[in-house]
Amino acid sequence: MIRKTDANHKEIMTNCRKIKGLSVFSTHTLGKGFPDIVIGYKGLNYLVEIKDGDKPPSARKLTPDEVTFHALWKGQITICHNIEEVLQLLDIKK
Repeated sequence: MIRKTDANHKEIMTNCRKIKGLSVFSTHTLGKGFPDIVIGYKGLNYLVEIKDGDKPPSARKLTPDEVTFHALWKGQITICHNIEEVLQLLDIKK
């Protein structure tokens, strides 16, 4: 099964890779509701579900697998629509 990414996935990944001290890995192919990317920054890991902010809210809803994963995961998961929200999550001033 080919797993699709949101239109802004590549842009967010590219911008994350430009930030010194940050590592990012695309995990969208794992499936079963696992978030789209994992970010490492200042010794912490961040799970990030990417949703396309240009789509209407109804098209940005979590899939059933994502809803289940988010509900059962005991750690942090954040939904981000753009690089600005990623920077805010990481408390990086631009």
